[in-house]
Amino acid sequence: MSIPTLRVARPSDDLEALIGFYCDGLGMNLLDRFDDHAGFDGIMVGSADMPYHLEFTRKRGHIAGRAPSADNLLVFYLPRQAEWSAAVQRMKKAGYSPVSAFNPYWDLNGVTFEDPDGYRVVLQNSSWAQDRDG
Repeated sequence: MSIPTLRVARPSDDLEALIGFYCDGLGMNLLDRFDDHAGFDGIMVGSADMPYHLEFTRKRGHIAGRAPSADNLLVFYLPRQAEWSAAVQRMKKAGYSPVSAFNPYWDLNGVTFEDPDGYRVVLQNSSWAQDRDG
């Protein structure tokens, strides 16, 4: 069975600020970018060897606004303590401070950061199986 590639796409008002957050902070790569494709500018971030990437677009003349709530999350599971600690420190070194999670569950084994658009990313120090199975 092949593993599907997942693209998560959402609008933004500040693509450059998102490059700082997702590339400098989270350690992703800028995979691609485009300008004025039918009135849209965009970036894609991720890693070439991962089965997912994130796309952020900006429509010229349109305001995307901020996240509708503090519970809009991307959760990255980092079960190895050293890898998780390094990821949290990279975010802090890039100038991003942790925020309290809207759902306190994510504060038990994770650290939450808010991107420039108000969407949140949790760096979870557990495996997906642990979270799923309790």
